[in-house]
Amino acid sequence: MLKRKIEQRLTEWKHMANHKPLIIKGCRQCGKTFSVLDFARKNYKHVVYLNFFENPDYASVFAGSLEVDNLVMMLSALLGGEAVFEAGETVLVLDEIQDCPEARTALKFFRMDGRYDVIGTGSLLGVKGYGKDPKSIPVGSETVIDMYPLDFEEFLWANGVAGPVIELLKKNLEAEIPVPEALHNRMKQLLLQYAVVGGMPDAVQTFVDTKQMNEVLRIQRDIVRSYEDDMVKYAERKDKSRIKECFQSIPKQLSKENKKFQYSVVKKGSTATKYAGSLQWIEDAGMISRCYNLSITELPLDGNAEEDTFKVYMRDCGLFVSMLEDGTQYDILQGNLCGYKGAIFENLIADIFAKMGRKLYYFHKDSGLEVDFVIRYRGECTLVEVKAATGNTKSTKTILRHPEKYHVNSAIKLGDYNVGRTGQILTLPLYMAFLLRSF
Repeated sequence: MLKRKIEQRLTEWKHMANHKPLIIKGCRQCGKTFSVLDFARKNYKHVVYLNFFENPDYASVFAGSLEVDNLVMMLSALLGGEAVFEAGETVLVLDEIQDCPEARTALKFFRMDGRYDVIGTGSLLGVKGYGKDPKSIPVGSETVIDMYPLDFEEFLWANGVAGPVIELLKKNLEAEIPVPEALHNRMKQLLLQYAVVGGMPDAVQTFVDTKQMNEVLRIQRDIVRSYEDDMVKYAERKDKSRIKECFQSIPKQLSKENKKFQYSVVKKGSTATKYAGSLQWIEDAGMISRCYNLSITELPLDGNAEEDTFKVYMRDCGLFVSMLEDGTQYDILQGNLCGYKGAIFENLIADIFAKMGRKLYYFHKDSGLEVDFVIRYRGECTLVEVKAATGNTKSTKTILRHPEKYHVNSAIKLGDYNVGRTGQILTLPLYMAFLLRSF
């Protein structure tokens, strides 16, 4: 069984005094249901489970009075012995809660009542169920946790890399000393594997169990197709084709020299007016992350972001690679990245940063200055350059030479290196990106 960080978050929530009902929000097939039910069975005497996607009829329970005693009576009648409600010992799990907006409204009543814990999971909370009646969201009556596919650290756990090894890597980063060669080579290999496998639990488990990349690719492409099916099933009629076109354009967007998202690449002559809502739908469904250009490299980053200038990355790098042509997985594992090398490694670092909760920013000027990512690290505005192998950092060096203009004094270069430093630039292997947690 895959170890997930959400387990600790769920434990912390349960032990918090007077905790509110919990919503676990994330893209489809990232492991929400499995993790919640595993936690529930280990921590509660009774688990009452409803899946509104598989059983739409369950929504009728919430069609009338939302008073808790009435809901308990209705659920007991519907589920019989499967629904045991004991104060302090029962958790109600509402799976795919976006398919029953009234159930989410009921969280307010469970919060006031306090006898039973409630956990809801939702894959499409941003795009379904609340567009017409935003008042139905029980503001202040729920705690929301975003859940992602496995991040790189969870992938390491799945592949037998335990805590002591990760602690050693942290010490090397802190001391800025090289990682021992054998470990360095193993970590480089694992990063390439993560780039192609990604973090979807089914894909990771299949990789760990079989190492059969053709089967991993089949699973990934099935997931991508299910995302496209969601677009057809849940989007407004007029938006269906536009959303799919936006989604399918992502590899083309990232293969360009200038990776800024351009609506004209989606369809010749198209504009933001026509496609902005479609892109927002994909983002709200948890499939992509936006990386915003900064007007100036200065904290606060969010305050200096240009809302209309951004790149788009797939939230899961493995799914991105699966959208590329056949043979790409093999090329990556062999270290031969062809024309997509910049796109793959930028998406890989975007995946790692986004899954640790970082908002994504980059810096581009018409003069030609461009830096892949800009982050807040140890309280400072820090440039991050991503190199598939090795390469110069001309833009970074230019910016560092002019602190009076750009307000930056430090940079990190991620690439095919070991740990080292040259002046203001800290050089790190790509696999250390997941350790840059100090905001």
